[in-house]
Amino acid sequence: MSTPATKPPATADADAGKGAPRSSVASRLVSLLSGTAVRVVLVVLALLWLMPTAGLLISSFREPRDMSSSGWWTVFTDPGSLTGANYSRILENDAITGSLWTTVVITVPATLLVLILGAAAAYAFAWMDFPGRDWWFIGVVALLVVPIQVALIPVARLFNTLGIFETTIGVVLFHSAFGLPFAIFLLRNFFAEIPRELLEAARLDGAGEFRLFTRVVLPLGGPAIAALAIFQFMWVWNDMLVALVFADPSTPPMTVALQQQMRQFDANIDVLAPGAFLSMLVPLAIFFAFQKQFVAGMMGGAVK
Repeated sequence: MSTPATKPPATADADAGKGAPRSSVASRLVSLLSGTAVRVVLVVLALLWLMPTAGLLISSFREPRDMSSSGWWTVFTDPGSLTGANYSRILENDAITGSLWTTVVITVPATLLVLILGAAAAYAFAWMDFPGRDWWFIGVVALLVVPIQVALIPVARLFNTLGIFETTIGVVLFHSAFGLPFAIFLLRNFFAEIPRELLEAARLDGAGEFRLFTRVVLPLGGPAIAALAIFQFMWVWNDMLVALVFADPSTPPMTVALQQQMRQFDANIDVLAPGAFLSMLVPLAIFFAFQKQFVAGMMGGAVK
């Protein structure tokens, strides 16, 4: 009887290697990027990115003579030099406090108008049938590419004819008009993901379009509306170009008031630094208050 031939060791090792999966270059790269070293690098980059803001924050608590004689990082060796006198002085500045109130008066109506009109128009484009609906929606989306700078002079002439140039109403209307295309585009796509069966069931129960909009669509679209509100609020609050052109020079918003302070007193960081962080408090509070809704609105539709 013949005995079976045995394979050489080299051949057996080669056959064993065929069954073991070999990691590709891409998989090895992904595993490398998910390691601890990459996380450390990302943390370092984030700290470097935030360093100018941290320096401005520390400078807002330093006296002007200290800022002119040494860098902000020297505060770590002399923390007793920090003081809140800059904030006390800026809160006593009527121009700054008045501009803060003007910014609120502009931002809140401009945000509410965009939310109300944008949500109503988005519902109409998503669930109501009317002639030319798709073409009208394409026209609204096309308005997203129109830059603000193109409309400054024509709108300024129109507002001057209407008598609302350099008024708070004019600034609110301008921000609302340019915020509506994005609002309609965002909310329409979110509203369109609502199951049709849900709306049909509400119609069978006797709900009209207004009740469908207020009782069904708006509650379900809460995350997207919250995300839109944060976007619009941040844009209007931090705007300077529109406010510089259309706002009343005697009662300008915060951004213009800080620019005027710099022009009047040169580069006085003891006014600009606390003023900048004072204007950041409200947007930060709004963002952290609606952080969950913001994330949910941004992720809406990604897992549907």
